[in-house]
Amino acid sequence: MVIHPDPSLPLVAVNLWYHVGSKNERQGRTGLAHLFEHMLFQGSEHVAANDHFRYVQQAGGVLNGSTWYDRTNYYETLPSNHLRLGLWLESDRMGFLLPALTPEKLENQREVVMNERRQRVDNQPYGRAMERLHELLYPEGHPYRWPVIGYMDDIAAASLDDVETFFRTFYAPNNAVLSLVGDLDPEVAMEEAEAWFGELPAGPPVPEVQVASAALPGDAREVLEDNVNLARLYLAWSLPRFGHEDWYAADLLSRVLTEGRSSPLYQDLVYRRQIARDVSSFVFPTELASTFLLVATARPETDPAALLQALDEHLVRAASEELPPDDIERARNRLLTGWYSDLQTVGRRADLLSQMTTFFDQPERIATEADRYRQLGGPELRSLARRLLTRDRRAVVTVLPRRRGQ
Repeated sequence: MVIHPDPSLPLVAVNLWYHVGSKNERQGRTGLAHLFEHMLFQGSEHVAANDHFRYVQQAGGVLNGSTWYDRTNYYETLPSNHLRLGLWLESDRMGFLLPALTPEKLENQREVVMNERRQRVDNQPYGRAMERLHELLYPEGHPYRWPVIGYMDDIAAASLDDVETFFRTFYAPNNAVLSLVGDLDPEVAMEEAEAWFGELPAGPPVPEVQVASAALPGDAREVLEDNVNLARLYLAWSLPRFGHEDWYAADLLSRVLTEGRSSPLYQDLVYRRQIARDVSSFVFPTELASTFLLVATARPETDPAALLQALDEHLVRAASEELPPDDIERARNRLLTGWYSDLQTVGRRADLLSQMTTFFDQPERIATEADRYRQLGGPELRSLARRLLTRDRRAVVTVLPRRRGQ
């Protein structure tokens, strides 16, 4: 549990991270973590379906949840005099969800999730590209190979027993971090948290995630056709996990290369050569490994192979030459501005405290993260590109407009 008082505004953020995400699933049973994000808003023993939203909104607060590879997160930001409400709601669904779980609720939310997948993936332009990219990049059995939302057949096959077992295994105090940030008295907040969570059983030992051998893809490539107007390239590399020194170098390098219209790739590919409509890159902050992603959309007259060659030229240059110091400093300033902006809101600060505690058991890391970027310069970025952003370590998916008649 993490408590961070901040009396600057009469607000309090209640942020609960469960250390479970899609990586804790297995092939053939994907999508359970995301399905549970939906199920936890369907009521618990003492809270009726949808009353979680009603109680928080009537108190003037906001709330939501999210699922990712490594965690599931539930959060409320409330007027500070309603701290007890947030704690009660979160403790009730942690300790008393199963008595309210019914086949009807499961079927209802299964349909919601399946429709969400249709909207976000199956019927979305370029929707299958990221799934296929991860399938090429990570070997069979690797927990980052399947999508967070799950595969349609697995979602359809999820049984009430599957859901109950998943909940009993992962949704317990020993697998959760509670962060409270805002206008609160630490002693009172601790007493309230103890009152609402203290009697809940700790839960069974959490099974360790089995990681398949990270076999290199060897420049794996695939072409997909989709109902799109422009070709798009997706390039990905598997890098060390979030928290490793190489992760910070990769994060800064991605921002140097593509963030903002003054970045080298944007200036060259979009403005000067005019072979791309857009270009972007980022690094996933994930726990077992991270994914460096580079995406570029071709202009109508551009051959995707020529665009891939241009991207390769920039990556080779990044590996062989030090990037201009002005470009690095500009990207670093953008990054740090965003970081400090996040710390200004109680909700985002609570989320970052939960992240640092869940992954590292060090909530105080939020005070030193910025320093990790200040220590990086041209040599570190060049070394990262030379060692890890190579063709024999990547996967490439090219999405082409579907040919007429198909």
